Amino acid sequence: MPQGVGVRVPSSPGKSGANIFSGDEMAIEVRKTKHSKISKVDFAGLGFGDIFSDHMLKMAYGKGRWGAPKIVPFGPMRIFPSLSTLHYGQSVFEGLKAFYAKDGSINVFRPERHIDRFNLSCHRLCIPPVDKKVFFEGLVHLLRIDREWIPKQKGYSLYIRPFAFAMDSTLGVHVANTYQFMIILSPVGAYYKEGFNPVKLVTAVEHARSVEGGCGAVKTAGNYAASLFAANEAQKKGFTQVLWLDGVHRNYIEEVGTMNVFFLIDDVLVTPHLSGTILAGVTRDSVIQIARDWGMEVNERRISVDELMKAADSGRLKEAFGTGTAAVISPVGTIRHKNKTITINEGKTGKLALKLYNTITGIQYGEKPDKFKWIYKIK
Repeated sequence: MPQGVGVRVPSSPGKSGANIFSGDEMAIEVRKTKHSKISKVDFAGLGFGDIFSDHMLKMAYGKGRWGAPKIVPFGPMRIFPSLSTLHYGQSVFEGLKAFYAKDGSINVFRPERHIDRFNLSCHRLCIPPVDKKVFFEGLVHLLRIDREWIPKQKGYSLYIRPFAFAMDSTLGVHVANTYQFMIILSPVGAYYKEGFNPVKLVTAVEHARSVEGGCGAVKTAGNYAASLFAANEAQKKGFTQVLWLDGVHRNYIEEVGTMNVFFLIDDVLVTPHLSGTILAGVTRDSVIQIARDWGMEVNERRISVDELMKAADSGRLKEAFGTGTAAVISPVGTIRHKNKTITINEGKTGKLALKLYNTITGIQYGEKPDKFKWIYKIK
């Protein structure tokens, strides 16, 4: 494709969101890179989030409207030191994945749900929402251009990072008038160094991540910044992540630093309810739907760390695992709270966690039926 050409992007009807992401064609300006970096990438040794594809999508907001999207070579940005986002954190982001399917197509997992959540985050941070059709068709065309960056081996994927941030250059504290929306792509392997093996968690009784009425349910930079100190301290002590408790009582379980969390108590799958303090995870929702489809009882409710410890002591706590886009399913082997450590399922991966992982990744890679219509397939 010649550089600087405006292209017409056809809507690609897929199973997920076919009614929303179809209609008239949309023009996107494309400027392709002259020098691809892909030959220098070791796709067999990928980590997470440190390698980026050749292109990115960007779109600017000003004078009350979003401009036209553009796809350009991935590269540095020019900003002023007075950029308001650097000082006041008016920014949001999302994380979703694309997979190389066994039929050679690209599978995008639950894009509509991610776009909806992105715009909810925008609303909370006073950022203008991005039109769903523009968002999705821009993403589809970016994936088509950089399709060779999608790893072909099982267990790997292309991580998609959409984000938006204020572009005003001012030190006044107020809602910005200008914004930038971008999408970048990163081929990735396992999120945790443990891979699909049990992780170690520790509660952070002396620290709080969020409270009701705050931004705990929003994918905004400040939400994650608030978790870094405790997570860093936990890792120094040999733990993988923090198991966060509520910010008021420091007793009710909320989420892991980068994941929602589930507990199999007796034969009931329990997960903290969405009270506005934890993220409404897309993988969390997927697990709930799958488990209920299997006939399992799933309870979304408050669960205290004391109840969890008692369930472990009595042998009723059978499994624990985290869920998230990055890790999919991450088994939990041990949890430490104050001076007590519990070991779950003898520190081994549980049968339910493994079954859920195989089911979700099977759907993502096109190896299992997509009965919930979660996959958007790009031919």
